[in-house]
Amino acid sequence: MKRDMDLIRLILLEIEKSDEEYVTNMMIDGYSSKEVVYNAKLLKQNNLIEVCKEDIIGDYIIGSLTWYGCDYLDKIRDNSNWKKVKDIIKEKALPMTFETVKSVATAIISAATEGAVTAYLYNGGEF
Repeated sequence: MKRDMDLIRLILLEIEKSDEEYVTNMMIDGYSSKEVVYNAKLLKQNNLIEVCKEDIIGDYIIGSLTWYGCDYLDKIRDNSNWKKVKDIIKEKALPMTFETVKSVATAIISAATEGAVTAYLYNGGEF
């Protein structure tokens, strides 16, 4: 089984939109339950989610986002930013790892923030 960063993003988004503390047997279109569980386990290993475990009747329980998981998702939530992150990683032939995704997303956000602040100051404090 292979790590799938697109699926990982979808799992994080699905967890966030849930009103429950835990999501049981999460299904994501285009992915098997085994792929979802495998990638959720990777999220747990990297402290992005609280829980990923099988209960006594064989259902998989995927728990809420950690603080780190919330921060990571905030950086890749926007579809446009996510596409930019993937394009930059592909163009520069970088490894598609959590740290690379986080670093590239942070750089994109920092550039946008710097541009917004500069525009704000240039316009006399008005957008």
